[in-house]
Amino acid sequence: MKTPSLLLLALINWSFSSMAADRVTGEPFATRSEIYAPHAMAATSHPLATQIAVDILKGGGNAIDAAIAANAALGLMEPTGNGIGGDLFAIVWDAKSERLYGLNASGRSPRSLSREWFVENGYETIPPYGPLPVSVPGTVDGWFELHGRFGSLPMKSILQPAIDYARNGHPVHEFIQHGWNVYVGRLSEYPGFIEQMTIDGRAPAVGEVWKNPNLANTLERIANEGRDVFYKGEMARVIAEYMQENGGFLSYEDMAAHESSWVEPVSSNYRGYDVWELPPNGQGIAALQILNILEQHDIAAMGFGSADYVHVFLEAKKLAFEDRARFYSDPAFMDVSVEKLISKKYAIERNKLIDMKSAATDFPHGDPEILRDGDTIYLTTADADGNMVSLIQSNYRGMGSGMTPPGLGFILQNRGELFNLKAGHPNSFEPGKLPFHTIIPSFITKDGKPLISFGLMGGGMQPQGHAQIVVNLIDFGMGLQEAGDAPRIHHSGSSEPTGQVMADGGIVNLETGFDYKVIRELIARGHTIQFARGPFGGYQAIKKHPQHGVYVGASESRKDGQAAGY
Repeated sequence: MKTPSLLLLALINWSFSSMAADRVTGEPFATRSEIYAPHAMAATSHPLATQIAVDILKGGGNAIDAAIAANAALGLMEPTGNGIGGDLFAIVWDAKSERLYGLNASGRSPRSLSREWFVENGYETIPPYGPLPVSVPGTVDGWFELHGRFGSLPMKSILQPAIDYARNGHPVHEFIQHGWNVYVGRLSEYPGFIEQMTIDGRAPAVGEVWKNPNLANTLERIANEGRDVFYKGEMARVIAEYMQENGGFLSYEDMAAHESSWVEPVSSNYRGYDVWELPPNGQGIAALQILNILEQHDIAAMGFGSADYVHVFLEAKKLAFEDRARFYSDPAFMDVSVEKLISKKYAIERNKLIDMKSAATDFPHGDPEILRDGDTIYLTTADADGNMVSLIQSNYRGMGSGMTPPGLGFILQNRGELFNLKAGHPNSFEPGKLPFHTIIPSFITKDGKPLISFGLMGGGMQPQGHAQIVVNLIDFGMGLQEAGDAPRIHHSGSSEPTGQVMADGGIVNLETGFDYKVIRELIARGHTIQFARGPFGGYQAIKKHPQHGVYVGASESRKDGQAAGY
């Protein structure tokens, strides 16, 4: 068992006494009250994007229109987390048909690049930046799929607010400027980045007005000419030529062949509530696997922030993530069914491996065949007709690969880094294959009715965060705002789909607010606790109030977001 330093203990020795214990309503860790509105609601990670969504809703647009408009604006305003060079996933509650729809708008690896090429050129892993991790950007097609099926306003009206802000400028927020500054140091060597994503080689200052006329022109052409100008027209050729000139493999043919997929969301019932995620190639079902294990314990009796709760959560997370590393991939390459992975019977078997007195240093991945018999942005919108959208979009590593095609105003994603190079592994790199994905939207229904649309950003934190939000809401009875503001648990070091293996139980980060006695007890059980700044994600949520029929919104303080409605 490791003994932490006195400095480490001092850093993590924070308690609820330092919080706003004199609040009139809500838990002391809550940053603000929930937001209520009678007709419609939007919650995004940037106030200007939220206002754009609300304006669209007020102007006769529906929740789908508002979500697209906000996402387009966030690509400009929060390029540290998303943009049209990345991928998109969404869950839509359609009030007319009274059911959920899932959209997987993720792109595939270049068809001219192979695992053998990486091996022959001495690569053990796929690099995080530059031309090699770039995959086809799926976001623009995702917008048009959502709009074609559910949208109401013309696409030109939906994208115009983002076009105007890109051309005329907006002041940069503090949280975003911090990330921007970090990525300037990492991505400046890649062609086009300095010219298009900096001001004279530096990140914009806090409050400085940022303009992106190239992105304004790109969005305007997309609005006027449709998705094909991006995938089959001049833009696709610019992207392909740029990649070929700079050591990349993404081609015009890769762009032209891209298609999004409508998929059936999958769910698990947690104490009477149906929690919905999208199936792989995303990691959403890891949240369901965690919840299925936690459901076998009396979490409410343990109490929020207790050593028993934190311990069992960490062990459940480790179990789910070992399966994530072994099984999750492009669904065409998975060798086990999603239904088996998220079944209650399988969770019972996995739960037997948990020792409540001792932290596991490693877990084996499961064998679902025993049942043979048997930094990203998230936004959510809701409209007066009852439609609700849960949407997440990302470039993967913050601003993406650094590859910035000339004249287009955006960076291509580096999602291909999440492939591994192990022959025969379900997530091994292959031409034209969907990579493992971290970004996941979520939704909760109750008795077949829509209840909560929510998401939580941050790589491997996302399924951990989804499970914690659900537990906070259902087991601990927190409100929508409190559930997001509550101190979070973050575990890193589990085996990864990229091929990395959990080392000695991994590292536990506990956010400010956990009692020092709890931390000491967790150390005694064998957990390695370290102080960390910022890996806890960002959360947005909208709830349809089951009694009053109004909307409730939440946007927590870890990012610069806002929930608003009318």
